[in-house]
Amino acid sequence: MNTLLETKEVSKYFGDFQALNAVSIQVPKHSIFGLLGPNGAGKTTLTKLLAKHYSWKPHYESVDENPYLDDFYGEMERWSFNLQVYFLNSRFGQILELRKSGKNIIQDRTIYEDAHIFAPNLHAMGLMTNRDYNNYSSLFELMEKLVTPPDLLIYLRADISTLVGQIHKRGREYENSISIDYLSRLNERYEAWITTYQKGKLLIIDVDNLDFVEKQEDLGYIIDRIDSQINGLF
Repeated sequence: MNTLLETKEVSKYFGDFQALNAVSIQVPKHSIFGLLGPNGAGKTTLTKLLAKHYSWKPHYESVDENPYLDDFYGEMERWSFNLQVYFLNSRFGQILELRKSGKNIIQDRTIYEDAHIFAPNLHAMGLMTNRDYNNYSSLFELMEKLVTPPDLLIYLRADISTLVGQIHKRGREYENSISIDYLSRLNERYEAWITTYQKGKLLIIDVDNLDFVEKQEDLGYIIDRIDSQINGLF
C-alpha cells in the first residue's frame, strides 16, 4: 500500500516522562472499506450513508447489470455457476481498479463472500456440481493471489426475521422466490466464516435493533464504532 506518512520506532520524552515508546505509524494514501452481510442486512443503504458521511467513493454490487440474476432465482441449479463466475469476475476487476484509484472507497459486498459463502452454499445444497464448484474454487484461488483484502471489513449481523422483513420491504421482484431455507443457510455460513477471518481489521455490527435510516442516533452509533477502528488502523 502506498503511504502518505510512515514513522518507525519513534520515542519521545518530556523531561522524565516518556510520551512515545518505539511507536511505528503508517498512514496510507487511500483505504478500502468492505461492507458485507446477508441479503436484507442493509449493506447498500449503509454504504450510501457512510459514503456521504466520510466522503468515500461508493462501489456497489453489480445487480442490475447482472444478466444471470433473474434466471438464477428461477432455476438455481441451471444458472448457479454462471452467476457466481459473473460476480467473481466483476468483483475481481473492481478490486484492481479500486486500488489504482487513489481514493478512499467503501465497497458493497466483497470477493470473499462469493468464494466462502455463496458458492459453497450452492454446492452444499446440490445446486452446483462438483465439477463446477472445483473449477470455480480454482479460479478464486488464482485471483486471491493478486488482490489485497480491505483495510477494514464491516460485517452486518442480522437474524432471519430481520432479513426477511427487509427483503419484503424493498420489494425486489427477483428476490420474491428466495426461500427461508436458502437465507438461513447463507446466514449460518456468514457466521461460521466471519469467526475465521484473519486477513485484516474486522468490525461486527448487530443491526437487528438498529434503524440507521430513520434514527440518526443509530447511524451515529455505527459511525462511532467505525471511527474507533479507523483511528486504530495505522
